[in-house]
Amino acid sequence: MKRTVYIAVLLVMILSATAQAQVNESLTKEEQKELNEKIDSIMFVQGVQAIKDKQFTLEADKIISKRGRTAFVTSNTNFVMVNGDEAVVQVAFNNSGFGPNGLGGITVEGTVSSYQLKENKKGNITLTMNVTGVGISARLIIYMTKGSNRASVEISPNFNSNRTTLSGVLLPNDQSLVFKGTSL
Repeated sequence: MKRTVYIAVLLVMILSATAQAQVNESLTKEEQKELNEKIDSIMFVQGVQAIKDKQFTLEADKIISKRGRTAFVTSNTNFVMVNGDEAVVQVAFNNSGFGPNGLGGITVEGTVSSYQLKENKKGNITLTMNVTGVGISARLIIYMTKGSNRASVEISPNFNSNRTTLSGVLLPNDQSLVFKGTSL
């Protein structure tokens, strides 16, 4: 069933991209830029609403360690998901699948507390929260710049200084296509 849904979504995305490419061919560069800015703005508004509803997923395409090492990763297996008062944090590096989650990394689940959303004068969003559960006790800070759904999350464990940052796009849960591995 999941496979059929995934194939259907993929087909819709391909047809949409093809239609977008055909429309873009008839637009000037300035019109294309304006259209892309409007799409980004809509995605930002959707992302902010998803944060307010506590129903979002930050799909990461890049992981940065505290020492500044960067790894480009697959966004459907590297994410932070919030669903009400529950959160899932998963990292899975692009290797052969060694790791407790079966994807080459780790998956932890916990309860969200101290959920605080702030917007600065420029319209940028900062969300802070604590996530506590089996295998995780950390402070998460999510940054999203106004006008785009590009976001980053800084994960700071409470019992060590191994801070990690994930960077990607923030989407409402119903638009996210992540694959969750085995939790601790």
